[in-house]
Amino acid sequence: MFDPTVFDNLKVAMENAVYDLDNLDSRIDITQRIDRLEMSVMSREFAVQFRLREHPSVTAEIQLKADLNNLAAEILEIKDQVPGCVLLLSFYMEIREIESQCSRIENILAEIWKPDLRPVQTLSQIYGEKTSTYQNRIELRFSRQINEDQMEDIPELLEHILLTLMELNKV
Repeated sequence: MFDPTVFDNLKVAMENAVYDLDNLDSRIDITQRIDRLEMSVMSREFAVQFRLREHPSVTAEIQLKADLNNLAAEILEIKDQVPGCVLLLSFYMEIREIESQCSRIENILAEIWKPDLRPVQTLSQIYGEKTSTYQNRIELRFSRQINEDQMEDIPELLEHILLTLMELNKV
């Protein structure tokens, strides 16, 4: 019989909570979903993107990843290794004023998330296009892996993401 991995259990819990915000609460719209098994390196990835229904200009993405080491540690029950997943949060938005908006974004994220969880902002623009806007990808990278012990934290994590979306829409 199939025994679900930490990745599978976290994926299902995260997916259910996000879909409840879409289908039951009508607070968000899900815009993309990825569920990938990378056979060449034996890794798993799950991602879901969504935005606030009332304020659709900023998109959030939750990404869970498990590599071969994590999957093997669990399946083979390797001693002294704690299986888990990497959690990455990203926010996507357009900006016009790099210095002022990026600074505001950093301050907003420091207020909502831990101050030591510094966001990484990556700006891009299509060369040759005459536009005054930049695409900003804002990443929050957590310093440790998560596992099933953090499952109860999913509703609070999602509320932080929703608050972040609300505040980023004001920038």
